[in-house]
Amino acid sequence: MKMPKLLLSLLFAPLAALAQSNWPDKPIRIIVPFTAGSGTDIIARTIAEPMSRSLGQPILIENRPGAGGTLGAGQVAKSAPDGYTLLVHSAGHVANSSIYSSLPYDTLKDFAGVTPLASLPNVLIVAPSKGFKTVDDLVKKARANPGVLNYGSAGNGSATHMNAEIFRLSAKFDAQHVPYKGTPEAMTEVATGRIDFFFAPLSSALPLIKDGRLQALAVGTAQRSPLLPDVPTTVEAGYPNSDYVFWVAMLAPAATPRPVIDRLNAEALKALASPEVKEKLAVLGAEPMPMSPAAFDAFLKAETARMAQVVKSAGIKVQ
Repeated sequence: MKMPKLLLSLLFAPLAALAQSNWPDKPIRIIVPFTAGSGTDIIARTIAEPMSRSLGQPILIENRPGAGGTLGAGQVAKSAPDGYTLLVHSAGHVANSSIYSSLPYDTLKDFAGVTPLASLPNVLIVAPSKGFKTVDDLVKKARANPGVLNYGSAGNGSATHMNAEIFRLSAKFDAQHVPYKGTPEAMTEVATGRIDFFFAPLSSALPLIKDGRLQALAVGTAQRSPLLPDVPTTVEAGYPNSDYVFWVAMLAPAATPRPVIDRLNAEALKALASPEVKEKLAVLGAEPMPMSPAAFDAFLKAETARMAQVVKSAGIKVQ
């Protein structure tokens, strides 16, 4: 005789509650869908260390780059919703559903927001050999040669891609997009001169800017970065509505128990408030961006809709 579903749920509810109360009792994996050394990866590793100490379990970072972050995100979406497999993704996450014609997951339905971790500037970089001294120099060259210049990204739909598209729409020029697996690969191509420009996370690009291998023309945020006080924003350079917030956030599979989501949120916010993490983020030019799970879910919904309009305006589509 089959046992009614209601009775089964009542029988197993105490076991589920016990499992949640013991969480975590084994190592936690964080999937970063970009290469090691990318801005998203650096933020993930910065937050993982203090969270690991507080939770009493190792937190292992696994890089699963490719397809603008969708490969790693797809892996997490299909993982057991038990709090042991998490995703640290970038702002590109909310654009992918509009860019890719078929994703193996639903951006909003298959993930539960834990919290944004930090926002950090992207910086518009070029090779010094290109001869661009200002943003206007780059734009004038691009307008005079429609579709000839190229720009790199950490993948289709990544935050670095979307920042470039928003700037390109504001500056009104055409150029060729060249996606890479991650930020380090794209920066290398810019430094060699094979790629004309790239909106790189400042945390990744700053060492190469300081040693003269890359030149910073502008930052993509609404305000200047304290780490590059003499470098204007793209808005200050004369391109309205070109600013872009590159955020990095923690998410979990959608069916993850709410007590586990709340615990993760509390631990992440505690880490973000610590002097240790604040100091590390400041060195990266990043700022803590804490939110409650409910506020973050609402933010994700609004940003997904906003980025869909950007994707439509830019005519971006990937099969």
